[in-house]
Formats: sequence, C-alpha cells, structure tokens
Amino acid sequence: MNCCPVTLVLLLLVIGNVIAAEKKPHIIYILCDDVGWNDVSYHGNDQIPTPNIDALAYSGVILHKHYVQPICTPSRAALMTGKYPSNIGIQGVPIGGAQPKALPLDIKILPQYLKELGYRTSLVGKWHLGFYKKEYTPLERGFDSFFGYYNGLIDYYNHIYDDPIPTFTETCRGTKRGINWNFNGEHLYGLDLHRNETPVWDMAGKYATDMFTDEAVNQIENHDTNTPLFLYLAHLACHAGNWGQNLQAPNELVNSKFNYIIDPNRRVYAAMMSKLDESVGRVVAALKKKDMLQNSIIVFLSDNGAPTILSSQWQTPGSNYPLRGVKVTQWEGAVRTPAILWSPLLKHNSHISHQLMHITDWFPTLLSAAGLDSKQLSAMKVDGVDQWKSLIYNTASVRNKMPVELDELRNIYAVRRGNWKLVQGNSLLGFYDGYSGDNGENTTSPVYNVKGIMESDAGRAINPLRAMPNEKALLSVRQQVTIKCPPQNNPTPCDTFTNDRPCIFNIAEDPCERNDLSLQRPDILNRMKELLEEYRESLVPDSYPPYIPAQANPRKFNNTWEPWMA
Repeated sequence: MNCCPVTLVLLLLVIGNVIAAEKKPHIIYILCDDVGWNDVSYHGNDQIPTPNIDALAYSGVILHKHYVQPICTPSRAALMTGKYPSNIGIQGVPIGGAQPKALPLDIKILPQYLKELGYRTSLVGKWHLGFYKKEYTPLERGFDSFFGYYNGLIDYYNHIYDDPIPTFTETCRGTKRGINWNFNGEHLYGLDLHRNETPVWDMAGKYATDMFTDEAVNQIENHDTNTPLFLYLAHLACHAGNWGQNLQAPNELVNSKFNYIIDPNRRVYAAMMSKLDESVGRVVAALKKKDMLQNSIIVFLSDNGAPTILSSQWQTPGSNYPLRGVKVTQWEGAVRTPAILWSPLLKHNSHISHQLMHITDWFPTLLSAAGLDSKQLSAMKVDGVDQWKSLIYNTASVRNKMPVELDELRNIYAVRRGNWKLVQGNSLLGFYDGYSGDNGENTTSPVYNVKGIMESDAGRAINPLRAMPNEKALLSVRQQVTIKCPPQNNPTPCDTFTNDRPCIFNIAEDPCERNDLSLQRPDILNRMKELLEEYRESLVPDSYPPYIPAQANPRKFNNTWEPWMA
C-alpha cells in the first residue's frame, strides 16, 4: 500500500475509531432480592442511607415505572427469556429444591445469546430457575462460570438451605375459605454454595453479601478487557435467611450505624441494605479501576417488593411504603420496585424515565445494546420490547400495556394499559392486600447527605464520566421520584375479598390504589377486561409438580444440594 505518512496516520485513526465504535459494552446486571420501594434513600426515605445506589440513580436514569413479577422465580424467568412467565408455565409460587421443575430447555436464554455475540458470561449469586437435572444448571444454560446457589435462599453465614416441604391447608376468613401453604412438616437441609459444579465448604462464616461482592470484584479484576463481559450479580440481600434466622447482618454494623432506628428488626434490615449498597460501590469502583466503566452498562433493580408481613417464615421488615401490598400480591408494592440504568452511552441528561417498562424488556434491550442485528431481534418470539433507543435517547417507550400478574392457581390477575390497572382476585384471602412497611419518617433519622453520595465509592468513580446534578437539582429529582398518595374525592376502596368483581385504578392519579373506579368508568373496565382475556388466551398452565423429598434429599449427596434426577 502506497500511502504517505500523514495519510497512513489518518487511516489508522479511522480504523481505530471504527473498532472503538464497534466495541461491545460490558453489561453488569445487579439484581437484589425482596428490596422494597422505600428501602432505597433516593425514593425519599432518610432512614436507610444508600449513597452508592443513589449515586447511580442521580447520574443515570431512574426507571420510575419499572415492573417486575411479584415472586422471585417468575421475575428471573422473565429476565432470562424475555417472555411473560405465564406464557411458559413459570408463573406462581417459586421453585422448591425438591421439586422437579425448571426453566424449559427449549427456550434459549439471555447468556446463550450473549455468548454468541462474543461475551464472557458469569453468574454470581442466586439462580432459582431449577436444577433437578444437570442440564438445567447455569453452566448448561450459557454461563461460562457460576459461583452461587441453586435455590431461593441460603443462610448468610453457613450457606445452608433449609427447604420446607409444603402441605396445603385451608385458610378461613369469615365465611370465605382459601388454600394456604403450610411448612410445618418435613425439612431438607444441605449446603447450597457452588463454584461451577463443585460444592464450596471452605467459605463458612463469610457473610454472603461480602462473599458475592468479592467474587464479582475478582471477576472484574481478572477479566480480559478485549472481551465484553456479562456479569449477572444476583444478590441474596435482602431476602430472609432460613427459618429462625430471617435477619442476618454483622453485629458491629447494626450496633454502630443504625442505633437511631427504634425497631430492632428494621435496624438489622438497615445493616443488610447498607451491605448491599456497599457492594454496589465496590463493583462500580472495580470497573473504574479496570478501565471498563467508560464502556459499561449497569442495571440495578429488585426482583419483587418486600414481604414485610408476608409470613413468619420469611418475613423481613423491608418497606414498600406508600405502595399497597407485599411480595406475592398483584398490588403495586409487589411489582413496582427500585430500578436504575447507568451508562456513559446515554445520550441525554435526563435523570428520570416515566416510561412503562417490564422486566421482560431487558432481554431484547440488552441484546440490542450488545449489537444483535435488528432483524434477528424482531424475529425473536419474545414478549419483551427493545427499549434501548428510547432509554439512551430519552424518547417515548414502545410499551403501553402488559400483564402484571397472571396466576391461575392462586386465581389472582392484574394488567396495565397506559395509566390504567385492573386487579382481580386476592392473595391468601386478602390478608396482605393493605399498605405495608415502615414509612421511614422517624424524626431521629439523619439528614439526607448529598455530600456522602458524591463521595461514595460509586460517586467518585462515575462522576468524571456522567456528572451528577448539583445539590439543588439532585434534591429536586429526589422529590419527583418520592411517591405520595394524593387525596381522592369520595374514594371507593377496592375490596377483592368481599367482591369477586375486578377493580380498576388510574395509577397516574392514584399510585397507592385507594380509589376503585370500576363503577364510575365501565367503559375502561370493559376494555381492561378484554385485555386480561387477551393475555389469558396464551397462558400456559403452571403444572406445579409435587415435591419428591426422598429423591432430592441432600443427605444422599454428601449433605449438599445437587441435581438429583438422572
């Protein structure tokens, strides 16, 4: 090639720019567990400071109308497949350790697509999509590495999973009767911590949040940056531990940092949240140190709302305030959770997205960000919609409707279209349908520390790449995403226990679901009922296979949870 030196330099610069433009972004997806709307301080709660999470929120995009499923397994299935759980038979209650149920093998999932696009894929933390046969485990489903647990929870320190085998009992409320899960019978115990396919015994005593954070940081520090990374960090925090050990956090943190919280259980929960926030800061700082942050996409969200008063077995004092309902219900407190997108690839300075988004949308959205051809995306038979362009350019969302919950076994349903939401049925005879959770308005709580956000690990790492707003603007953003329950004129309460008919709400005007408008707006009610029927037509029944404790018992596998069926 005959080129003068200047021409050659220009040509090399052009080639370098093309290569840089085609470099795929690293994707860091942080999914926390059972964290409620009011458990992050950027939502207006001064009680539990979360400076690292807040730093991501204020310099990224707060996804103010992001929806998940009300229970953990369905949310994770939706993320991994881009399909509504009710369309693949994974709706309803989560998968039990001794239950022969898993994410169907005929569905290609997110890490498998990302591997084809050149990504190294790593899962750290919770799987909970079935493991009764080896082919259902993470390494067989597209992950290059796995350090975590198969089931829905483990003890924070000894990493044992206690699986209670459920029986079904009748629940009564007045003249109405329903079915409840009873867990007072047989229990199976075993270690549930694996590195790839090998049980890990030598981490006993290590606090789970720190353990998974250490692993995530190690993955980043040892990553070859010439290869794009998909790191799925699925934390145990702030899910309850095993029976009798629901709330676990380092005592020194509980006693030194949160003495101003009167409720002792909420005090321990605050320490659990603080450890989760610290984890976010450490991961962001590691990306910065490795020179990966400038080409990264970070997602932070919770898989469902807090259980709060759900049951004595897995209760935590997490808070969904002021949203109605708790985990497992179809109310906003169960399905509308904290959610953040952060990336230097964002082309705007807006800090709040008011667009409707569903957890299934991350499947095509992340594949779009990773460079999957638009024709391939449109050919996929998924329920999620590609939100990448609307997110990075702050344009209107292409989503305006979705099923919120379709659970035919528990007979609870909810759908959304625009600002309207339909709710039908009740969870456990409506015992958990009310408002729940600490409001955080304790007068002894510390003043919101904006400087602490700027000086957090995440704040220091990201500020050069995407500057946070000044203090006045930051507090304005916080005020805008703090949900209040506006007064309703002569409200009609929705009583799904007494009445079998559905209720409808205008969520924009009534985010706390206080005023049922079904009698006032029969036109909207009929349209919403038609939408519900449209979604129910494609519903795949949840088989909910019976538990097989004799076959799955960890005692048969050196006291560890392992694939237990050939």
